[in-house]
Order: sequence, then structure tokens, then C-alpha cells
Amino acid sequence: MNRFGPSRGELRFRLIASLAGLAFLIGGFARTGIFGIASMEIVIIGGAFFGGSALWSAWQLWKDPQE
Repeated sequence: MNRFGPSRGELRFRLIASLAGLAFLIGGFARTGIFGIASMEIVIIGGAFFGGSALWSAWQLWKDPQE
């Protein structure tokens, strides 16, 4: 792992937090539905943020499986 990057513990935390954020986002909109352009914007931006963070963290953990 790069000595200037996040530690494996931080990457695990980011992955768990991102997956939890996606779960809350999906659960909230599954319960209430998407009404209008503002809620669609929240789904797109929130999904991109949490999904991208989860994918990046998982990739970094998988790429360097030391420890």
C-alpha cells in the first residue's frame, strides 16, 4: 500500500460507510418513492457519491491484499 494513501482500516471504514449510505438511500426512496426532479437529483448525486466511494475503496482493498 502506498505510504501516503489511506490505511487498510480507513478503507474498510469507507467501504462500510458507503454501503450503509447506499442502503439508507435505497431504503428511503423505496419507502417514499421519487417525486419530482429534486428527489431524482438526490438519487443521482447520492448514488454516484456513495457508489463511487464504495467501488474505489473495494478496488483499493482488492488491489493490494497485504496484511
